[in-house]
Amino acid sequence: MKRPAIWLALGLILTLIVVGAACSSDDEPSDTSVDTPVDTPADTAPAPADPESVARGGAMYDKWWKIADGATEPTGDMPVWAAQSSNTRSGADTWRCKECHGWDYEGVDGAYSSGSHKTGFAGVLNAGDSNSAAELVAILKGGDNADHDFSSVLSDADLEDLANFINEGLISHAPLIDYDLKEPIGADLANGETLFTATCSVCHGSDGILIDFHEGTGVAGVANDNPWETLHKIRFGHPGTGMPQTYLLDWSLQDQVDVLGYAQTLLDADPESIARGGAMYDKWWAVADGATEPTEDQALWATQSSNTRSGKDTWRCKECHGWDYEGADGAYASGSHYTGFPGVLSAGDSNTAAELLAILKGGNNADHDFSSVLSDADLEDLANFINEGLVDHAPLIDYAAKAPIGADLANGESLYAATCAVCHGSDGILIDFHEGTGVTGVANDNPWETLHKIRFGNPGTGMPQTYLLDWSLQDQVDVLGYAQTLLD
Repeated sequence: MKRPAIWLALGLILTLIVVGAACSSDDEPSDTSVDTPVDTPADTAPAPADPESVARGGAMYDKWWKIADGATEPTGDMPVWAAQSSNTRSGADTWRCKECHGWDYEGVDGAYSSGSHKTGFAGVLNAGDSNSAAELVAILKGGDNADHDFSSVLSDADLEDLANFINEGLISHAPLIDYDLKEPIGADLANGETLFTATCSVCHGSDGILIDFHEGTGVAGVANDNPWETLHKIRFGHPGTGMPQTYLLDWSLQDQVDVLGYAQTLLDADPESIARGGAMYDKWWAVADGATEPTEDQALWATQSSNTRSGKDTWRCKECHGWDYEGADGAYASGSHYTGFPGVLSAGDSNTAAELLAILKGGNNADHDFSSVLSDADLEDLANFINEGLVDHAPLIDYAAKAPIGADLANGESLYAATCAVCHGSDGILIDFHEGTGVTGVANDNPWETLHKIRFGNPGTGMPQTYLLDWSLQDQVDVLGYAQTLLD
């Protein structure tokens, strides 16, 4: 019965002998440790480029011959230019990086996907992400395409700066700028104003037009026309000038976007001027100081025959161009108000206030001259309204149903009760008009007129202009929607 205990003891002794022999062996012990990887130069991320180099490259992306020592402005076309035919520019413009790859660095996939600047060439944003600076230098020396060789006009140092910019200085504009609206996203205008005043206004002036460019509209003009170019220049300056490169200042990317947003507002008209112009669009003689109600037909009226109104009605802007500002293409496309005259919505978008002022003075058509009945100040207000106060009604009102789209009736009721009911009454008929149906009658019959009057009032009365109140466009649409229900 004790044999198992003896064998157990012998087994333990043998185990100890084997372990002891192993520990006292003269053989080198096997290395069972885990090797710790050691970074080699190939595995180590390259050090960031000197910010001065990146900023210099950003300026060269615009016009390298204004930056590179000893460089001269090219006269012939860049060789690669012959590979496209849609962009008809020539000479120096064909050598500008931005002309092929865009101010947003997206080339044919970005803001230059159409229009006169379209070339069909790819952008550089992806190339900057997927290539090292050294690889980009090789590309700039024609490594991928001999026609894309800049080494004959730029030194190695210049090309390194340009490569560093492409490698480290590019940004994606998609989260920063709304491409459809051409407006920065989430810009803090107050911060933008502070930064512009401290850094930019010393040269550009508080209104951005002290330096005369972009046909007199200066900073605001280019900022609204090409926000991508403006943001690039805010960051990297304007080559050949002393414009600060905020990339080298203590400015964040958000600061730069904020200044872009503020820059777009520099030539915005006084809201009081726009609101006054909006009221004059209705009946200018009820608003303009010293004006009298016309009795004869407006000179242009004789060029149409479908609208049989006469006298003062022929002088109302709305009678030709509609309450929806679309003229023959809008709500006045048919019916007794049809004249065939175009709207002003497109004119407001495509002309400056100064250009609109010239049109109102008969610059395009002598029969459309209002300078004999309105002062320059009056005409400026009307031009400011057309330039900045118009809205596109298509997303706001269902033309077939004559009903506002997406109106919040509860919000409309609250706003109506607080602002409108004091004069119009809770049912909208305290003031007797529209054959006794009051607010509801006109709101249902002509929602475009009603929305205009909600925004700019009824000329010659004390009706509030909600354009000057803390009301959003949606608030105004909500009140229109509620107004249509008052006599339900």
